[in-house]
Amino acid sequence: MKAFFEGIQWLFENILFILHDFLRALELDSWFAANIFNWGFMIICAVAIVYWCKQLMIFDEKGEENQDTTAHSFLK
Repeated sequence: MKAFFEGIQWLFENILFILHDFLRALELDSWFAANIFNWGFMIICAVAIVYWCKQLMIFDEKGEENQDTTAHSFLK
């Protein structure tokens, strides 16, 4: 049973965390490059927020947005 868990440990430490080890070593050279995934997620979120705001403006200009306070049952 001990060998099974040691095998799982070896798999994670030597195979599955190679990218994390690379990014950890890269941080000593370039902090911005080491956080490339974070930058990517921030860009995706920023684009999504801009798209969402544009859609809200489109519905607001068309007058299709229901701004009545009784639009939702929990606001009554």
